[in-house]
Amino acid sequence: MELNGARILMKALEDEGVHTVFGLPGGTVIPLYDAVYDSPVKHVLVRHEQAAAHAADGFSRAGGGVGVCMATSGPGATNLVTGIATAQMDSSPMLAVTGQVSTIAIGTDAFQEAFMLGISMPIVKHGMQVRSPEDIPQMVHDALFIASTGRPGPVILDLPVDIQKAAGEYLPAAATNLPGYSAELPEDISRLDEAAKLIRGAKRPVVIAGNGVNISNAYEQLKRFSEKLQIPVATSLLGKGTIASGHPNSMGMMGMHGKAAANRALVKADVIVAVGTRFSDRLTGKQTDFAKESHVIHIDLDAAEIRKNVDTNVWLAGDAGRVLDLLSIEAAGQDERARSEWLAEVRQLDKSEPLSRHAESGVIHPWQVFEALDDVTQGDVVVTTEVGQHQMWAAQYHNARRPRRFLTSGGLGTMGFGLPASIGAHFANPDLPVVCIAGDGSAMMNIQELDTYARYNLPIKVLHFDNNCLGMERQWQQLFFNERFSNTIYSLCPDFVKIAQGMGLEAFEADDPKTLRPALERAINTKGPVLVHIPIPQSDNVFPMVPAGAPLEEMML
Repeated sequence: MELNGARILMKALEDEGVHTVFGLPGGTVIPLYDAVYDSPVKHVLVRHEQAAAHAADGFSRAGGGVGVCMATSGPGATNLVTGIATAQMDSSPMLAVTGQVSTIAIGTDAFQEAFMLGISMPIVKHGMQVRSPEDIPQMVHDALFIASTGRPGPVILDLPVDIQKAAGEYLPAAATNLPGYSAELPEDISRLDEAAKLIRGAKRPVVIAGNGVNISNAYEQLKRFSEKLQIPVATSLLGKGTIASGHPNSMGMMGMHGKAAANRALVKADVIVAVGTRFSDRLTGKQTDFAKESHVIHIDLDAAEIRKNVDTNVWLAGDAGRVLDLLSIEAAGQDERARSEWLAEVRQLDKSEPLSRHAESGVIHPWQVFEALDDVTQGDVVVTTEVGQHQMWAAQYHNARRPRRFLTSGGLGTMGFGLPASIGAHFANPDLPVVCIAGDGSAMMNIQELDTYARYNLPIKVLHFDNNCLGMERQWQQLFFNERFSNTIYSLCPDFVKIAQGMGLEAFEADDPKTLRPALERAINTKGPVLVHIPIPQSDNVFPMVPAGAPLEEMML
């Protein structure tokens, strides 16, 4: 069957099971978009290419498979870069198809030319450029395979405009055969006995569950391990939801803005079993001082993470679910009484240092929003967040009862992630309610995507926290820079309700605790997109700030 390169690409995506792509047309992808016109693959038109990348990322994180985004050459392709880097930092699979100038013009500084393979090299898992239309099906197959296997990540497929126009035979892809790539990272569990012995002998063990539990879909194995061996579980930011918030062994999120009890339990622990976490600085505090009094067992799919940030006593490289199941068997035989006492102590720590629930008449505080949201949805909701104070309040107070229902930018901390990520989350789970938690600063980064909500009548609800400032930066300036609020407090703010209404959303304000729950019920029960504007006190800070490592000030450097 002979087709042009653009139609070959769309058919290849269709044959690979891709049903949704996110993008924005431009000059060098006009042939591709002509093929989109006739393709059964659904194209979601966003308002900015960065949003296309975040939407594809949100689609992947919510369990939709490899997210696919498309953009034209030059500025269109470079606008994808922040979204690609976000996916790379959080190991999210993505295929980014970028237009490119004609092959004979590459390297001539042609109009809207950008060397995307070079620009993206540090932030992708792999990149490739098409030079023949017949190669496209195999390259699409390989790109999706690379993106989704091993440690997932983004892959770029650069597609020159003349290749899109050129005719070629559609040659179905064969099995991937890439001599330099292994879909399964090398396993090394040679120290399993040593790890099991440490766990058996531990009186105060703790598990840290990170994003690797999501990547391996190891939720049941984590739960079994925790219950069988009576070990409490703390999570990283991206590990939130890997064990249900209400599980009796769940300590919640640890780290810089984690629960004080979780951090204190980590300090008291004699053995730490870290599963699928890279020990980021926001998790550990000063990394050289982390867990000095504990034995650390590090389980990770990617052996490159072992001893990268924190020195470990024992390490096991392999799939999180498989390793946890093996340890559940090998480490059995613990001191039941000691473990029961430890679990009781951890639960008492949680009771003695609960998260703040300060309240006052006529003022909405962030915790009240999450409590009301949980009451209204019973936790059966996908939550995306922007980045800032509201993100940390969401991480602290939102009850994530199931995995892949709390989507946030962790490693890169990308403001502008939440609104477009919620679009991807919806298309991955069209039957689930999706709520985006946004702040007034971060929401402005991709606020144009409210128009995408409206055009597709997406049933996404935005809970818009407004404190008229860049809250996290203002908080740090308050705590560490003698309240010298440099460029963090706005003297004039937009009317977000009118902006949302002008883009076609239903929008209204909730400004009193008494009206908060009815407002959220109204939003959730409305069929289309809704923005609820929620003024909060500018003085509200994210606490606690007690990392498990050393002084907090050092984390700023």
